[in-house]
Amino acid sequence: MPNENLTYRDYARFARLSDEDLARQCEAEAFHASGPGGQGVNTTDSAVRMRHLPTGITVTSREQRSQLQNRQSCLRKIRQQLELRSRRPKVRKATKPSKAARQRRLDAKHRRSDVKSNRRKPGFDD
Repeated sequence: MPNENLTYRDYARFARLSDEDLARQCEAEAFHASGPGGQGVNTTDSAVRMRHLPTGITVTSREQRSQLQNRQSCLRKIRQQLELRSRRPKVRKATKPSKAARQRRLDAKHRRSDVKSNRRKPGFDD
């Protein structure tokens, strides 16, 4: 079960691992690929699904006819995901709308109200 409390620093640590160490932390499964390819696809277990156990990242590769090449492709995809998740999150700053923006919003509401009130039958008062 992957740890849900991983930070970007944890992902960065995993991304710096060598290919061999990263592969040791993964669980790989070979299966029949679906789709175009005919006999080559239907008879061999060349597609690979790989799961990085500490993080729970799962990738699939079926681009090549070779299981070994698909395993390498899965490792590449896992490394890309780790690098993507290892980026420091942007610091968010609380902001509030300006006076002009607030006034534009109120003006738009008033215009919309006028449009709706003009749809009523003449002489209809609330």
